[in-house]
Amino acid sequence: MHALPMRAFDPRLYLVTDTALCAPRSVPEVVAAAVAGGVTAVQVRDKTAGRRELLALTRAVQVVLRNRPGVRLIVNDAVDVALLAGADGVHVGQDDLPADEVRALLGPDRLIGVSVGSAAELTAVLALPAGTVDLVGLSPVWATPTKPDAGPGLGLDGVRALAATARAGGLQAVAIGGISEGNAASVAATGVDGICVVSGICAAADPAAAARVFRAAVPGPVPA
Repeated sequence: MHALPMRAFDPRLYLVTDTALCAPRSVPEVVAAAVAGGVTAVQVRDKTAGRRELLALTRAVQVVLRNRPGVRLIVNDAVDVALLAGADGVHVGQDDLPADEVRALLGPDRLIGVSVGSAAELTAVLALPAGTVDLVGLSPVWATPTKPDAGPGLGLDGVRALAATARAGGLQAVAIGGISEGNAASVAATGVDGICVVSGICAAADPAAAARVFRAAVPGPVPA
């Protein structure tokens, strides 16, 4: 069981960046607009970028978040980039570095998220020492072209069950995969602590307006 206090983290509207979907705008431009619209956490993800490029991208996003201390910046997969940039944490998938070894590298104060696509994978995360993992990403809710290798969709019932198990174990949970403006409220109602959005914000004509719509679907006060 994970009885230790969770590191301060508001994942209610968790933006995962996609450089190609943001184009022709830059990722930092989209992040700035999205945060103005109500995004509460940002994960920098670019599977095609080299480490030097990913580091530069992460630092550029940090610049636009410098006056938003409550918005945590997470790096996808790249522990070295997170350490060099001084990011708030790392999110790893099932095929990435083991969470307990990532915790040893990051120390006690940074956030670690882990992708989970089944009850067995969640059980394995909950079996880790208390404080190893802060958050699980329940993935995918529905199949999505932005992550074609994510496996079969959990559906709302699957997300609801995993979110309850995660919460009972002291972990926060967010849902990702196929979440749109039309279904965001139903995903938020499963009991997750937040929803993750990629294309719904990155590809939006107006990322700030899109973020406001998504944020309104998630319980909690909506920014003015």
